[in-house]
Amino acid sequence: MSAVTIQDVQVITTQPAGSRLVIVKIITSEPGLYGVGCATFTQRFHAVVTAIEKHLKPFLIGRDVSRIEETWQMAMVNSYWRNGPVLSNAISGADQALWDIKGKRAGMPVYELLGGKCREGAAVYGHAGGSAPEQVVESVRRFMEMGYHYIRVQMGGYGGDPSSLRKPDGAPDGAYYDPREYARNAVRMIEHVRNEIGDDVELLHDIHERIQPIDAVQMAKDVEQFKLFFLEDALAPEDIKWFENIRQQCATPQAMGELFNNPREWQPLISGRLIDFIRMHVSQMGGLTPARHVAAFANMYGVRTAWHGPGDTSPVGHAANLHLDLWAPNFGIQEWCRFPERVYEVFPGTPEVREGYMYANDNPGLGIDVNEELAAQYPCKDQVEHWTQTRWPDGSPARP
Repeated sequence: MSAVTIQDVQVITTQPAGSRLVIVKIITSEPGLYGVGCATFTQRFHAVVTAIEKHLKPFLIGRDVSRIEETWQMAMVNSYWRNGPVLSNAISGADQALWDIKGKRAGMPVYELLGGKCREGAAVYGHAGGSAPEQVVESVRRFMEMGYHYIRVQMGGYGGDPSSLRKPDGAPDGAYYDPREYARNAVRMIEHVRNEIGDDVELLHDIHERIQPIDAVQMAKDVEQFKLFFLEDALAPEDIKWFENIRQQCATPQAMGELFNNPREWQPLISGRLIDFIRMHVSQMGGLTPARHVAAFANMYGVRTAWHGPGDTSPVGHAANLHLDLWAPNFGIQEWCRFPERVYEVFPGTPEVREGYMYANDNPGLGIDVNEELAAQYPCKDQVEHWTQTRWPDGSPARP
Protein backbone atom coordinates (compact mmCIF):
# COMPACT_ATOMS: atom_id res chain seq x y z
CA MET A 1 0.00 0.00 0.00
CA SER A 2 1.57 3.25 -1.14
CA ALA A 3 1.93 6.12 1.31
CA VAL A 4 -0.31 9.17 1.16
CA THR A 5 1.96 12.19 0.87
CA ILE A 6 1.77 15.95 1.15
CA GLN A 7 1.29 17.47 -2.29
CA ASP A 8 0.71 21.10 -1.43
CA VAL A 9 0.54 23.45 1.56
CA GLN A 10 -1.78 26.43 1.24
CA VAL A 11 -2.37 29.39 3.56
CA ILE A 12 -5.77 31.00 4.07
CA THR A 13 -5.99 34.36 5.84
CA THR A 14 -9.29 35.93 6.82
CA GLN A 15 -10.75 38.43 9.29
CA PRO A 16 -14.52 37.85 9.59
CA ALA A 17 -14.50 39.28 13.13
CA GLY A 18 -11.92 41.29 15.08
CA SER A 19 -8.84 39.10 14.74
CA ARG A 20 -6.71 38.26 11.72
CA LEU A 21 -6.79 34.47 11.35
CA VAL A 22 -4.27 32.18 9.63
CA ILE A 23 -5.29 28.70 8.47
CA VAL A 24 -3.04 26.04 6.96
CA LYS A 25 -4.56 23.68 4.40
CA ILE A 26 -2.57 20.54 3.51
CA ILE A 27 -3.46 18.89 0.19
CA THR A 28 -2.59 15.21 -0.10
CA SER A 29 -1.84 12.79 -2.93
CA GLU A 30 -5.20 11.11 -2.29
CA PRO A 31 -7.85 12.92 -4.37
CA GLY A 32 -10.18 15.02 -2.21
CA LEU A 33 -8.27 14.40 1.02
CA TYR A 34 -7.01 17.49 2.84
CA GLY A 35 -6.71 18.82 6.36
CA VAL A 36 -6.88 22.22 8.04
CA GLY A 37 -5.06 23.64 11.05
CA CYS A 38 -4.76 26.90 12.99
CA ALA A 39 -1.57 28.98 12.66
CA THR A 40 -3.02 32.23 14.00
CA PHE A 41 -0.60 34.79 15.43
CA THR A 42 -2.86 37.74 14.82
CA GLN A 43 -0.37 40.50 15.71
CA ARG A 44 2.29 39.13 13.29
CA PHE A 45 0.26 37.20 10.76
CA HIS A 46 2.40 38.24 7.78
CA ALA A 47 5.47 36.69 9.40
CA VAL A 48 3.64 33.39 9.96
CA VAL A 49 2.37 33.32 6.37
CA THR A 50 5.92 33.86 5.10
CA ALA A 51 7.31 31.16 7.41
CA ILE A 52 4.76 28.68 6.06
CA GLU A 53 5.06 29.54 2.39
CA LYS A 54 8.81 30.08 2.15
CA HIS A 55 10.21 27.66 4.72
CA LEU A 56 7.73 25.09 6.05
CA LYS A 57 6.06 24.23 2.74
CA PRO A 58 9.28 23.11 0.97
CA PHE A 59 10.13 21.02 4.04
CA LEU A 60 6.73 19.28 4.05
CA ILE A 61 6.17 18.53 0.36
CA GLY A 62 6.42 14.80 -0.33
CA ARG A 63 6.30 13.67 3.32
CA ASP A 64 4.10 10.81 4.52
CA VAL A 65 0.98 12.31 6.16
CA SER A 66 0.78 9.44 8.67
CA ARG A 67 4.09 10.26 10.38
CA ILE A 68 2.85 13.17 12.48
CA GLU A 69 5.21 12.79 15.44
CA GLU A 70 8.30 12.48 13.27
CA THR A 71 7.24 15.43 11.11
CA TRP A 72 6.67 17.62 14.17
CA GLN A 73 10.00 16.69 15.75
CA MET A 74 11.91 17.35 12.53
CA ALA A 75 10.07 20.59 11.75
CA MET A 76 10.92 22.00 15.18
CA VAL A 77 14.66 21.53 14.69
CA ASN A 78 14.96 21.91 10.91
CA SER A 79 15.56 25.66 11.29
CA TYR A 80 18.03 25.00 14.15
CA TRP A 81 16.67 28.06 16.02
CA ARG A 82 13.41 27.05 17.69
CA ASN A 83 10.74 27.78 20.32
CA GLY A 84 9.67 31.11 18.84
CA PRO A 85 6.05 32.20 18.30
CA VAL A 86 6.25 32.65 14.51
CA LEU A 87 7.75 29.24 13.82
CA SER A 88 5.61 27.50 16.46
CA ASN A 89 2.40 28.88 14.96
CA ALA A 90 3.46 27.86 11.46
CA ILE A 91 4.26 24.32 12.63
CA SER A 92 1.02 24.18 14.62
CA GLY A 93 -1.04 24.83 11.51
CA ALA A 94 0.60 21.93 9.70
CA ASP A 95 0.43 19.67 12.75
CA GLN A 96 -3.29 20.22 13.30
CA ALA A 97 -3.95 19.72 9.59
CA LEU A 98 -2.13 16.36 9.71
CA TRP A 99 -4.26 15.27 12.69
CA ASP A 100 -7.34 16.34 10.73
CA ILE A 101 -6.17 14.17 7.82
CA LYS A 102 -5.42 11.21 10.08
CA GLY A 103 -8.93 11.38 11.53
CA LYS A 104 -10.49 11.57 8.08
CA ARG A 105 -8.48 8.58 6.88
CA ALA A 106 -9.52 6.60 9.96
CA GLY A 107 -13.15 7.74 9.72
CA MET A 108 -12.94 8.95 13.35
CA PRO A 109 -12.96 12.23 15.26
CA VAL A 110 -9.49 13.21 16.49
CA TYR A 111 -10.48 12.66 20.13
CA GLU A 112 -10.93 8.97 19.31
CA LEU A 113 -7.35 8.81 18.03
CA LEU A 114 -6.11 10.45 21.23
CA GLY A 115 -7.75 7.73 23.33
CA GLY A 116 -11.48 8.44 23.28
CA LYS A 117 -13.79 10.62 25.32
CA CYS A 118 -13.58 11.15 29.06
CA ARG A 119 -16.67 13.39 28.89
CA GLU A 120 -19.50 14.21 26.50
CA GLY A 121 -19.05 17.97 26.55
CA ALA A 122 -16.38 20.43 27.69
CA ALA A 123 -17.40 23.02 30.26
CA VAL A 124 -16.57 26.53 29.07
CA TYR A 125 -16.29 29.95 30.65
CA GLY A 126 -17.42 33.24 29.17
CA HIS A 127 -16.12 36.78 29.61
CA ALA A 128 -18.28 39.10 31.71
CA GLY A 129 -17.32 42.74 32.03
CA GLY A 130 -18.36 46.31 32.64
CA SER A 131 -17.04 49.70 33.68
CA ALA A 132 -18.39 49.41 37.25
CA PRO A 133 -19.06 46.52 39.66
CA GLU A 134 -22.81 46.80 39.13
CA GLN A 135 -22.37 46.43 35.36
CA VAL A 136 -20.15 43.38 35.84
CA VAL A 137 -22.89 41.78 37.94
CA GLU A 138 -25.42 42.42 35.18
CA SER A 139 -23.08 40.84 32.66
CA VAL A 140 -22.58 37.81 34.93
CA ARG A 141 -26.34 37.36 35.24
CA ARG A 142 -26.70 37.34 31.45
CA PHE A 143 -24.19 34.50 31.24
CA MET A 144 -26.02 32.65 33.98
CA GLU A 145 -29.24 32.95 31.98
CA MET A 146 -27.41 31.26 29.07
CA GLY A 147 -26.49 28.36 31.33
CA TYR A 148 -22.87 29.25 32.10
CA HIS A 149 -21.52 28.02 35.43
CA TYR A 150 -17.98 29.40 34.97
CA ILE A 151 -17.61 33.12 34.29
CA ARG A 152 -14.55 35.35 34.06
CA VAL A 153 -15.07 38.82 35.56
CA GLN A 154 -13.15 41.90 34.41
CA MET A 155 -13.77 45.61 34.96
CA GLY A 156 -12.59 48.24 32.51
CA GLY A 157 -10.57 45.79 30.43
CA TYR A 158 -7.13 44.43 31.20
CA GLY A 159 -5.45 46.66 33.77
CA GLY A 160 -8.72 48.47 34.42
CA ASP A 161 -9.81 51.94 33.40
CA PRO A 162 -7.83 54.49 35.43
CA SER A 163 -9.93 57.22 37.06
CA SER A 164 -7.13 59.75 36.65
CA LEU A 165 -3.56 59.78 35.41
CA ARG A 166 -0.87 62.23 36.40
CA LYS A 167 1.33 62.07 33.33
CA PRO A 168 4.59 64.01 33.05
CA ASP A 169 4.83 66.77 30.47
CA GLY A 170 5.45 65.37 27.01
CA ALA A 171 4.25 61.87 27.86
CA PRO A 172 3.82 59.83 24.65
CA ASP A 173 0.59 58.26 23.45
CA GLY A 174 -0.22 54.76 24.59
CA ALA A 175 -2.66 52.48 26.39
CA TYR A 176 -2.18 53.84 29.91
CA TYR A 177 -3.18 52.12 33.14
CA ASP A 178 -2.36 52.38 36.83
CA PRO A 179 -1.36 48.91 38.08
CA ARG A 180 -1.98 49.51 41.77
CA GLU A 181 -5.32 51.26 41.22
CA TYR A 182 -6.34 48.35 38.97
CA ALA A 183 -5.45 45.80 41.66
CA ARG A 184 -7.46 47.64 44.33
CA ASN A 185 -10.48 48.10 42.09
CA ALA A 186 -10.41 44.51 40.83
CA VAL A 187 -10.48 43.11 44.37
CA ARG A 188 -13.44 45.35 45.25
CA MET A 189 -15.23 44.30 42.06
CA ILE A 190 -14.73 40.60 42.74
CA GLU A 191 -16.00 41.08 46.29
CA HIS A 192 -19.11 42.88 45.00
CA VAL A 193 -19.83 40.21 42.39
CA ARG A 194 -19.42 37.38 44.90
CA ASN A 195 -21.71 39.11 47.40
CA GLU A 196 -24.37 39.72 44.74
CA ILE A 197 -24.17 36.37 42.94
CA GLY A 198 -23.36 34.05 45.82
CA ASP A 199 -21.43 30.80 45.60
CA ASP A 200 -23.49 29.06 42.91
CA VAL A 201 -21.24 30.28 40.07
CA GLU A 202 -17.49 29.79 39.66
CA LEU A 203 -15.69 33.10 39.14
CA LEU A 204 -12.37 33.63 37.33
CA HIS A 205 -10.20 36.72 36.85
CA ASP A 206 -7.31 37.56 34.50
CA ILE A 207 -4.54 39.85 35.79
CA HIS A 208 -2.90 39.63 32.35
CA GLU A 209 0.59 40.18 33.84
CA ARG A 210 -0.34 43.84 34.45
CA ILE A 211 1.12 44.29 37.95
CA GLN A 212 4.48 43.88 39.67
CA PRO A 213 5.28 40.43 41.10
CA ILE A 214 5.04 41.53 44.74
CA ASP A 215 1.65 43.13 44.01
CA ALA A 216 0.53 39.90 42.33
CA VAL A 217 1.37 38.02 45.53
CA GLN A 218 -0.70 40.51 47.51
CA MET A 219 -3.64 40.36 45.09
CA ALA A 220 -3.67 36.56 45.13
CA LYS A 221 -3.89 36.75 48.93
CA ASP A 222 -6.59 39.44 48.82
CA VAL A 223 -8.93 37.43 46.58
CA GLU A 224 -8.40 34.12 48.38
CA GLN A 225 -11.51 34.68 50.51
CA PHE A 226 -13.71 34.89 47.39
CA LYS A 227 -12.82 31.33 46.29
CA LEU A 228 -11.99 31.99 42.63
CA PHE A 229 -11.95 29.02 40.28
CA PHE A 230 -8.59 30.44 39.19
CA LEU A 231 -6.56 33.62 38.95
CA GLU A 232 -5.02 33.88 35.50
CA ASP A 233 -1.61 35.19 34.44
CA ALA A 234 -0.75 36.73 37.78
CA LEU A 235 2.84 36.90 36.54
CA ALA A 236 4.69 37.42 33.28
CA PRO A 237 6.67 34.47 31.84
CA GLU A 238 9.86 36.27 32.87
CA ASP A 239 8.73 36.23 36.51
CA ILE A 240 7.54 32.64 36.95
CA LYS A 241 9.92 32.07 39.88
CA TRP A 242 7.52 34.27 41.88
CA PHE A 243 4.87 31.52 41.76
CA GLU A 244 6.75 29.97 44.67
CA ASN A 245 5.97 33.07 46.74
CA ILE A 246 2.28 32.97 45.79
CA ARG A 247 2.04 29.28 46.65
CA GLN A 248 3.65 29.79 50.04
CA GLN A 249 1.19 32.50 51.05
CA CYS A 250 -2.28 31.58 49.74
CA ALA A 251 -4.49 28.89 48.23
CA THR A 252 -5.87 30.91 45.31
CA PRO A 253 -5.70 28.53 42.27
CA GLN A 254 -3.27 29.74 39.60
CA ALA A 255 -3.61 29.45 35.80
CA MET A 256 -0.70 30.25 33.51
CA GLY A 257 0.69 29.71 30.05
CA GLU A 258 -0.86 31.59 27.13
CA LEU A 259 2.45 33.30 26.28
CA PHE A 260 4.55 30.17 26.65
CA ASN A 261 6.29 28.52 23.70
CA ASN A 262 9.45 27.14 25.32
CA PRO A 263 9.00 23.86 27.24
CA ARG A 264 11.23 25.14 30.04
CA GLU A 265 8.53 27.68 30.84
CA TRP A 266 5.82 25.16 31.70
CA GLN A 267 7.84 22.16 32.87
CA PRO A 268 9.05 23.55 36.24
CA LEU A 269 5.65 25.05 37.07
CA ILE A 270 3.95 21.69 36.53
CA SER A 271 6.55 19.49 38.21
CA GLY A 272 6.82 21.95 41.10
CA ARG A 273 3.02 21.97 41.51
CA LEU A 274 3.19 25.77 41.45
CA ILE A 275 0.15 26.21 39.21
CA ASP A 276 -3.22 24.48 38.99
CA PHE A 277 -4.14 24.99 35.33
CA ILE A 278 -2.07 25.03 32.14
CA ARG A 279 -3.59 27.32 29.56
CA MET A 280 -1.19 27.48 26.67
CA HIS A 281 -2.22 28.82 23.27
CA VAL A 282 -2.13 25.54 21.34
CA SER A 283 -0.88 27.15 18.12
CA GLN A 284 1.73 29.17 20.05
CA MET A 285 3.15 25.97 21.57
CA GLY A 286 3.28 24.12 18.25
CA GLY A 287 -0.02 22.27 17.85
CA LEU A 288 -1.87 19.19 19.02
CA THR A 289 1.23 17.01 19.20
CA PRO A 290 3.01 18.95 21.99
CA ALA A 291 -0.29 19.81 23.68
CA ARG A 292 -1.21 16.17 24.21
CA HIS A 293 2.27 15.51 25.62
CA VAL A 294 1.95 18.41 28.05
CA ALA A 295 -1.55 17.34 29.10
CA ALA A 296 -0.27 13.85 29.89
CA PHE A 297 2.72 15.28 31.77
CA ALA A 298 0.49 17.64 33.77
CA ASN A 299 -1.89 14.82 34.61
CA MET A 300 0.85 13.07 36.58
CA TYR A 301 1.08 16.12 38.86
CA GLY A 302 -2.63 16.84 39.26
CA VAL A 303 -2.50 19.96 37.06
CA ARG A 304 -5.56 20.51 34.86
CA THR A 305 -5.96 21.93 31.35
CA ALA A 306 -7.55 25.28 30.48
CA TRP A 307 -6.35 25.93 26.92
CA HIS A 308 -6.33 29.54 25.72
CA GLY A 309 -9.49 30.20 23.69
CA PRO A 310 -9.88 33.90 22.74
CA GLY A 311 -11.11 35.41 19.48
CA ASP A 312 -7.57 35.25 18.09
CA THR A 313 -7.67 31.49 18.22
CA SER A 314 -9.42 30.59 14.98
CA PRO A 315 -12.47 28.30 14.99
CA VAL A 316 -10.13 25.57 13.71
CA GLY A 317 -7.98 26.14 16.80
CA HIS A 318 -11.07 25.99 19.02
CA ALA A 319 -11.99 22.67 17.41
CA ALA A 320 -8.49 21.38 18.21
CA ASN A 321 -8.88 22.56 21.80
CA LEU A 322 -12.20 20.74 22.05
CA HIS A 323 -10.76 17.40 20.95
CA LEU A 324 -8.09 17.74 23.64
CA ASP A 325 -10.78 18.70 26.17
CA LEU A 326 -12.97 15.70 25.45
CA TRP A 327 -10.03 13.31 25.74
CA ALA A 328 -7.82 14.63 28.57
CA PRO A 329 -8.47 12.96 31.95
CA ASN A 330 -7.18 16.14 33.61
CA PHE A 331 -9.43 18.57 31.73
CA GLY A 332 -10.34 21.59 33.83
CA ILE A 333 -12.16 24.26 31.82
CA GLN A 334 -12.17 25.77 28.32
CA GLU A 335 -12.15 29.47 27.49
CA TRP A 336 -14.78 30.41 24.90
CA CYS A 337 -15.00 33.70 23.00
CA ARG A 338 -18.53 33.45 21.48
CA PHE A 339 -18.00 34.11 17.75
CA PRO A 340 -20.56 36.12 15.76
CA GLU A 341 -22.73 34.24 13.26
CA ARG A 342 -20.68 35.17 10.19
CA VAL A 343 -17.69 33.28 11.63
CA TYR A 344 -19.79 30.10 11.72
CA GLU A 345 -20.55 30.68 8.04
CA VAL A 346 -16.87 31.03 7.14
CA PHE A 347 -15.95 28.01 9.26
CA PRO A 348 -18.68 25.35 8.96
CA GLY A 349 -18.38 22.90 11.81
CA THR A 350 -17.31 25.49 14.40
CA PRO A 351 -17.97 23.90 17.82
CA GLU A 352 -21.39 24.53 19.33
CA VAL A 353 -21.90 25.69 22.92
CA ARG A 354 -25.16 24.90 24.74
CA GLU A 355 -25.91 25.64 28.39
CA GLY A 356 -22.25 26.19 29.21
CA TYR A 357 -20.89 23.08 27.47
CA MET A 358 -19.03 22.81 24.16
CA TYR A 359 -19.86 19.81 21.96
CA ALA A 360 -18.09 18.15 19.04
CA ASN A 361 -20.05 17.30 15.88
CA ASP A 362 -18.38 13.85 15.71
CA ASN A 363 -17.38 14.23 12.07
CA PRO A 364 -14.06 12.60 11.12
CA GLY A 365 -10.92 14.60 11.83
CA LEU A 366 -11.31 17.93 13.56
CA GLY A 367 -14.85 18.20 12.21
CA ILE A 368 -14.39 21.69 10.79
CA ASP A 369 -13.74 23.22 7.37
CA VAL A 370 -13.17 26.62 5.75
CA ASN A 371 -15.44 28.20 3.15
CA GLU A 372 -12.59 29.72 1.16
CA GLU A 373 -14.81 31.78 -1.14
CA LEU A 374 -16.54 33.38 1.84
CA ALA A 375 -13.27 33.75 3.78
CA ALA A 376 -11.87 35.79 0.89
CA GLN A 377 -14.66 38.33 1.38
CA TYR A 378 -13.10 39.24 4.74
CA PRO A 379 -9.46 40.09 3.93
CA CYS A 380 -7.08 40.79 6.80
CA LYS A 381 -6.49 44.46 7.54
CA ASP A 382 -3.06 45.77 8.46
CA GLN A 383 -2.82 47.88 11.59
CA VAL A 384 -0.37 48.73 14.33
CA GLU A 385 -1.76 47.33 17.57
CA HIS A 386 -2.62 49.98 20.15
CA TRP A 387 -3.73 47.85 23.10
CA THR A 388 -0.26 46.29 23.39
CA GLN A 389 1.42 49.72 23.57
CA THR A 390 0.79 49.77 27.30
CA ARG A 391 2.27 52.34 29.67
CA TRP A 392 2.32 53.11 33.35
CA PRO A 393 1.16 56.54 34.59
CA ASP A 394 4.61 58.10 34.11
CA GLY A 395 4.76 56.87 30.50
CA SER A 396 7.10 53.95 31.09
CA PRO A 397 6.53 51.00 28.71
CA ALA A 398 4.69 48.15 30.48
CA ARG A 399 3.85 44.55 29.63
CA PRO A 400 0.45 44.17 27.97
